[in-house]
Amino acid sequence: MKKIIIIISAIIFGSSIFAQELDCRIQVNHSKLQGTTNDKLFQTLQQELYEFINNTNWTNHVYDRDERIECNIYITIDNQISSDEYSGKIQVTSSRPVYGTSYLSTILNHLDNKFQFKYVEFEPLEFNENSFTSNLTSVIAYYCYIIIGMDYDSFGPNAGTPYFQIAEKIVQNSQSAQEPGWKAYEDLKNRYWLVENLLNSQYSAMRDFMYTYHRMGLDKMADKPSEGRASIEQAIEDLKNVHRRKPGSFLMTLYTTAKGDEIINIFSEGFPDEKARVYNIMKEIDPANSSKYEKIMKEPTIE
Repeated sequence: MKKIIIIISAIIFGSSIFAQELDCRIQVNHSKLQGTTNDKLFQTLQQELYEFINNTNWTNHVYDRDERIECNIYITIDNQISSDEYSGKIQVTSSRPVYGTSYLSTILNHLDNKFQFKYVEFEPLEFNENSFTSNLTSVIAYYCYIIIGMDYDSFGPNAGTPYFQIAEKIVQNSQSAQEPGWKAYEDLKNRYWLVENLLNSQYSAMRDFMYTYHRMGLDKMADKPSEGRASIEQAIEDLKNVHRRKPGSFLMTLYTTAKGDEIINIFSEGFPDEKARVYNIMKEIDPANSSKYEKIMKEPTIE
């Protein structure tokens, strides 16, 4: 009888057991719209996006509630194009826990300046993986799959590929969309090129970086800090090799934006030779921020 009760309970309360993949916080800022008094519309949009993202099953995998990927989506609306159309920016961030600690490591920190969409209050937010339904849900779904794919890459070599392939399909389905951000010729750093880089074999070592850096590096830092730093240094070395073959890639910018400050913190406490090697590599692959990496050399070293 006890087994029967347990089985029935699992069926009845299955929604709490089979939690969705994302634990996403949403904010919609429309303060730049002069004279706009319809605060309720944007509050509704924010709530509907929250439910759309957090209540959708994006994969076939089972997640416990505490395993959900922590992420943030911050939408800034800059202009109202028509009665139901808006343009602005979307900032997407995500993080993953580090084994044996309470620390969350940033995986993604990306600002997309080409976000344009139509929205009518209370109209259902619909998304179809196989066809273009609306730019609002296509952009949101695209970044959900990018978040999931990058998280998977940090736990297993190229484990995010199936989710990047879905993001690629969203790009393909959006080629006829009037809204910007989907086409190769529009920009060298847009949604098209992000997923292109992620699936391009020429950048495969950068995908390896995600696994080596996080699973073989950060996840060992609590118990074996020297071994963890060595793995992270090797991952950074791999980035350098890709940079020398294909300088200025979108993916490199994405990775250094997410990991730059963390790398500084890790190697500020390293051995002198480690610090020097990592400092020189980071200056080379992230020249726009070369001055901030000087902190690596200024902090006390391990003797």
